[in-house]
Amino acid sequence: MALRIIFMGTPEFSVATLEALAAAGHQIVAVYTQPPRPGGRRGLDLQKSSVHLAAERLGLPVLHPLNFRETEERERFRAFDADVAVVVAYGLLLPEAILTGTRLGAYNGHASLLPRWRGAAPIQRAIMAGDAKTGMMVMKMDKGLDTGPVALTRTIAIGPDMTAGELHDRLSVIGAEAMVEAMAALEAGTLQTVPQPEEGVLYAAKIDKAETRIDFSRDAAQVHDHIRGLSPFPGAWFELEVNGKPERVKVLGSTLAEGGGAAGAVLDHALTIACGQGAVRLTRLQKAGGKPLDAADFLRGTPVSPGTVLR
Repeated sequence: MALRIIFMGTPEFSVATLEALAAAGHQIVAVYTQPPRPGGRRGLDLQKSSVHLAAERLGLPVLHPLNFRETEERERFRAFDADVAVVVAYGLLLPEAILTGTRLGAYNGHASLLPRWRGAAPIQRAIMAGDAKTGMMVMKMDKGLDTGPVALTRTIAIGPDMTAGELHDRLSVIGAEAMVEAMAALEAGTLQTVPQPEEGVLYAAKIDKAETRIDFSRDAAQVHDHIRGLSPFPGAWFELEVNGKPERVKVLGSTLAEGGGAAGAVLDHALTIACGQGAVRLTRLQKAGGKPLDAADFLRGTPVSPGTVLR
């Protein structure tokens, strides 16, 4: 007997879980997502979220309230008479009336090994901190920020050159599989939860644009983790003088390299850059308004001589 599920999610990361729950035979009685936002080249067109578009493809009803402050919205949520709410990157801190608005409560798919990296940007922060592993957790939600007891954990290694984009895609698939397994256990009445440890709590603050500029005076490992943790979005960057004018260049890929020198100095014709200690080689770059290019292709269009200092 399938569960009656209210699904709540917004970005592309959430889509795999929505599709997997539908494929598993559960009845998705409603999909909640963030409202369409201004987008397009001029920011004038309203863009539906990835979950909104996926729900339409699946023929599911979509709702996108700004919040749940109004009694009418809370009552509409309860009126679906759902067994459970499944939440994956919805984008709102849900009030208790919603968390308790289904028969079995709300379960969240969170992309970290809780209690490490509670909050908005767990994938980016794990890589930026140099973590060797992370994972997906299915957690029963409570009033706190990612503080509820954990029902199921899937752990994966973070490769030495893995970017946030690559990790995002892997965790999306793993999270979908984990949630399907958790919902099967919930349906069978066998799902158990364990409280999170009180030690080891870290918060994954939203990425601020002010922290995206590359600081080559840091150790090479820190520079490398910073670059891959912000790739592909929003992208770590430096300034390069092109035709006498400073131009912002995003770095979407890097690897640790041999060498040393003044911080930010270009050491060779392969874009090896000296850091405060050690060096990194930049492997994928993107100029403002341009497309991402491998380093060799980038250098053909924008030569960068050894000795140049990146700021």
